[in-house]
Amino acid sequence: MELAYYSDYAVRLVNTEEPARGKDSLTSVEAVRELFGASSQAARRANDSDVTRFRSVRSRLRAVFTAADAGEETQAVDLLNSLLLEFPVSPQISGHDHRDEDGRPKWHMHLADHPSNATAGYAAIAAMGLAFHLTEYGVDRLGLCEAAPCRNAYLDTSTNRSRRYCSDRCATRANVAAYRARKRLETERSASTSRTAESTQDAT
Repeated sequence: MELAYYSDYAVRLVNTEEPARGKDSLTSVEAVRELFGASSQAARRANDSDVTRFRSVRSRLRAVFTAADAGEETQAVDLLNSLLLEFPVSPQISGHDHRDEDGRPKWHMHLADHPSNATAGYAAIAAMGLAFHLTEYGVDRLGLCEAAPCRNAYLDTSTNRSRRYCSDRCATRANVAAYRARKRLETERSASTSRTAESTQDAT
């Protein structure tokens, strides 16, 4: 499994909440288990206590994205380092279920966790995945959607560091809103110009 894959754990958890809309989908053990994926054995360890613990980790991960989005590079790194220290993992070489054309294992790095509970396991993987993404691509590749009131987290993997929205839907919505705002401004300017011209004619 590619290490970059693990960074999505952080995004999935952060985006279970939309603060500006007052929405929170992380309200049950089932919701916690869904974050791991249907085939994950780690999900089976989840219990009612993990709902509260997951929310706590979610707040800390969102703080990392918020700091990065605001250009507070050192703060983002410090916040992420605190998670890495609290939730460590053991990197291991793995080749399970991956074979090349000759039937030999396709060796890759795998993050093995040995947690006392489901939250610790998920947090460890999410934090390490995010750390790999940050050090590989830069802090400015961690963002929050600019399509208010969304503010979902995203990882920018574009070639020119141009991503600003969490999804195509939000990008379209923002573009439509910007287009309508420009049209309103043009209409207001046109009306103002007409009023000015009428005033000038009346004065003459």
